[in-house]
Amino acid sequence: MCHARRRSTSRSRRETPEREADAGAVGVKTEQALGPRREKIYEIIFEADTPLGKAFDVTLLCAILASVAAVSLDSVDAYQARFHDELLMAEWIFTGLFTVEYLLRLVCVARPLRYALSFYGLVDLLSILPTYLSLLLPGSESFLVIRTLRLLRVFRVLKLGRFVSESEILMTAMRNSRPKVIVFLFAVLTIVVVIGAAMYLIEGAENGFTSIPRSMYWAIVTLTTVGYGDIAPRTVGGQLLSSLLMILGYGIIAIPTGIVTAELTSVARPTEVTTRTCPACLSEGHRSDARFCRDCGEPLPERQGRLGGEPGPSA
Repeated sequence: MCHARRRSTSRSRRETPEREADAGAVGVKTEQALGPRREKIYEIIFEADTPLGKAFDVTLLCAILASVAAVSLDSVDAYQARFHDELLMAEWIFTGLFTVEYLLRLVCVARPLRYALSFYGLVDLLSILPTYLSLLLPGSESFLVIRTLRLLRVFRVLKLGRFVSESEILMTAMRNSRPKVIVFLFAVLTIVVVIGAAMYLIEGAENGFTSIPRSMYWAIVTLTTVGYGDIAPRTVGGQLLSSLLMILGYGIIAIPTGIVTAELTSVARPTEVTTRTCPACLSEGHRSDARFCRDCGEPLPERQGRLGGEPGPSA
């Protein structure tokens, strides 16, 4: 047994330098794949805790707000009649800038297709397509308001480590509570079907409940305590049932909140993270001293000139 332990110890000692060498080789391959210029562009576009990165993100957010304002003003008749040409020109200028930005994002990442199919990649693409589609389908430029989704990047600018950490806690709690919420929604749907069918039998078409689907619509409106008033029960039995449904609605509203709150309290708070982004899988929220991506294991690029004196990756 002693000889076996010695052999395993010596083997692990030999494997450790080999693993470090492999990790270094992967890092060299990543840097070679990106190239110096692409790596610099990547740092400016995807990182937010460097001076240039923050300046880029702030400029981008201002451009997004200005473009959404231009599209909104163009929908107002008074401004459209007076400033249509100017607003149209501004729209094409912003679209051109966002197109160049989108192409730069594809160029500087190690896996362009992965970014293109990510959430932010799809949002970036959908934010420029309506302008080009308006050449074939007039009126589609109104969908440019989808650019407001790009304002989600504001959490990368406002520093961010704290916001990223809190968002991870919230997303983890929502994922953990998903099965319970699905069961809850199924129970609510069952109540809606039963109450809708009952109201259809009690009230009938003469009181506005012309079908079970329409009665289910009334049940949803009543259960959620919205109460549009377009349909109302007129019989004593229907009014009694609707009263019980409204009381039940007040109790049901608090259930999803309680489920998510319970999961929030059970989620452990992660350590402080930054806006560092993996060039391979585009995963965000790494620790300030991380050297490798927590998801794919790729080496993280070292950067200089962090804001706030943030230390670089430890050796």
